[in-house]
Amino acid sequence: MKQLFVTPLFEARLADPALLGALAHSIRTLAADESAGRRWSRDHGYKGYTSYASLDDLDRRDPAFAELKRLLTRHAAEFARSLAWSVRPRLDSLWVNLIKGDGHHSAHIHPHSILSGTLYVETPPGSGPIRFEDPRLPMMMAAPQRAPDAPEELRQFVDITPEPGLLLLWESWLRHEVRPGRARGERLGVSFNFA
Repeated sequence: MKQLFVTPLFEARLADPALLGALAHSIRTLAADESAGRRWSRDHGYKGYTSYASLDDLDRRDPAFAELKRLLTRHAAEFARSLAWSVRPRLDSLWVNLIKGDGHHSAHIHPHSILSGTLYVETPPGSGPIRFEDPRLPMMMAAPQRAPDAPEELRQFVDITPEPGLLLLWESWLRHEVRPGRARGERLGVSFNFA
């Protein structure tokens, strides 16, 4: 059997506890001090804090984010090579997320980008997974349900459990969402786009 129209998901581990610790400290500091992001989060019903709509210079503000930018750029270049792309991705935006308890994000894509991703910094037990949707789903008008034990590459939805240091990259057109969790603590992460 041939595999056609594969949808790759790049996975890596950032196992530097000092970097993850510095990022966690910075995320919590931003969540406490950055009023525009807190206001946006409150006004949009975001359960926690995000700098998505308020800060666009984290890598120039904080050495931990500058180091993260360097690592992300290296991984994005590796992913682009595996996709046989003729372009080298350039980091376009970077933002932090602090999600409390059962906080979630509805399904979405990242327009005007070519690669998107997230790095999990801290993930308490019960954190909601990130769910990826088969991009062919809208065309599967009368497709039968898959067996519950279908191989991952044949499922219509794939959930990835967040873990500290887990880095995920995907093509920006891939629809994804953050599912509600049962965590009692705060899930910390950094999301980003490459153009």
